[in-house]
Amino acid sequence: MYINDIHILNYVLVGIIGLFVGQFVDWCNEALPKNKKIFSKDFFTEYLKHYKPKYILMTITAIMYVVLLYMFGISLEFLKYMVLVPMLLSVFCIDLKLQIIPNRLNLTLFETGLLFTFITTISDTSRGLNVFSDSILGMLVGGGIFLIINVIGGIIAGKEAMGFGDVKLMGALGLFFGWFPIIIVSVIAFLLAAIISIGILIFKRKKSSEYIPFGPFIVAACFILMFTPFELLLTIVFKIFTLGLYQG
Repeated sequence: MYINDIHILNYVLVGIIGLFVGQFVDWCNEALPKNKKIFSKDFFTEYLKHYKPKYILMTITAIMYVVLLYMFGISLEFLKYMVLVPMLLSVFCIDLKLQIIPNRLNLTLFETGLLFTFITTISDTSRGLNVFSDSILGMLVGGGIFLIINVIGGIIAGKEAMGFGDVKLMGALGLFFGWFPIIIVSVIAFLLAAIISIGILIFKRKKSSEYIPFGPFIVAACFILMFTPFELLLTIVFKIFTLGLYQG
């Protein structure tokens, strides 16, 4: 049986891989904030010794992997997002809980983004140079937007508008998505942050002076970009900013 020209056993295999990867994300969430090595004996002597299944993370990762396989097939794009998804989930969990994005995690995202940029440049001879320049520009634009916001926020409010971890994160993600998609990620992240922050303040879940981590909004925006057809997403964003007047 085939679904979208891909045998159903491939979906099952990818889903099972997703379950294991989701559990491994939980270990990363414990190790990275403590500056522990991910691939070390501590995984066996500490983590597995007190192992508890994290069904939510496992299920989310498995579902995302299966959907990615359906959308992109067995391709370099699919492999890139398979690697990106668990790192984004880790950013979401750590930043939400501890309000930090570990440097090691951002560096791994950056290194992985560079790796896939070079692989795509070499393997795709027809548009390799365009992919390379788009990725490098994406890094500069993604990190640059948030750096400017951080500097302006510091001048106006006398404190950081957001952490430098967010700046590094957006720079790394720019390598994965390119310059225009990373702008869309920024727009969606700010929209989500505005809506949810207003809701939190209305229901008085937090004081207006309390810090709300921005990393989870960036991650949510990335997932929206990954799982929504880009033209449809672009149309929705334009309609929001033109109050429904855009007819593209």
